[in-house]
Amino acid sequence: MRLLLIEDQLDTAAFILKALREAGHATDHAPDGKEGLFLATTEPYDAIILDRMLPKVDGLTILRTLRASEIRIPVVILSALGEIDDRVDGLRAGGDDYLVKPFSTIELLARLDAVTRRGGSQAEADPHLLRVADLELNRLSRTVRRAGQPVELQPREYQLLEYLMRHAGQVVTRTMLLEAVWDYHFDPGTNVIDVHMSKLRAKIDLPDMLSLLQTVRGAGYRLGNAEQ
Repeated sequence: MRLLLIEDQLDTAAFILKALREAGHATDHAPDGKEGLFLATTEPYDAIILDRMLPKVDGLTILRTLRASEIRIPVVILSALGEIDDRVDGLRAGGDDYLVKPFSTIELLARLDAVTRRGGSQAEADPHLLRVADLELNRLSRTVRRAGQPVELQPREYQLLEYLMRHAGQVVTRTMLLEAVWDYHFDPGTNVIDVHMSKLRAKIDLPDMLSLLQTVRGAGYRLGNAEQ
């Protein structure tokens, strides 16, 4: 996932960033509410982790601005304010979840998984599964199957596939992949994406199988049935 952390306490931010990136999530950090609001309204994120008490623009104002602008990115609020009224205020302002400091990073990761699952368009019997045709990815066990057969992926290939499956049917640009999977905010000028896509395609699009991973010339890539 590509995440945005809006947190002004730098030691706390460093701790959270380390945990999120070790879990495989590309994460941007905004140290104040003004920068956080700018990034949240101009960049595509799968979820936002939002501190409530921020300089320049406070967390609830950011939330209300996003929701008033019809931006529905899932938001997990972080706050030392843990009374019931505080939590109710955060949820009513548009938060999807509310986590009181101090907290466990394991719990934060679980809550992020939950809010992005709710916000997705897929209605799975198992909420941890992503499916496209006969391709299945389990986000808890980090396993992949095609037509019931296991597919062995390297970590970067898995991240690529998860991102593509979360955006199934959509054209995903090279810039989006560089930012979401490699955490690059510039084009390194290499064929790193082409190399990894070629390896991924060889593993999931076997002979005599429906081709799911498509190259959209001049635009990027799309995962889904060619007929869609």
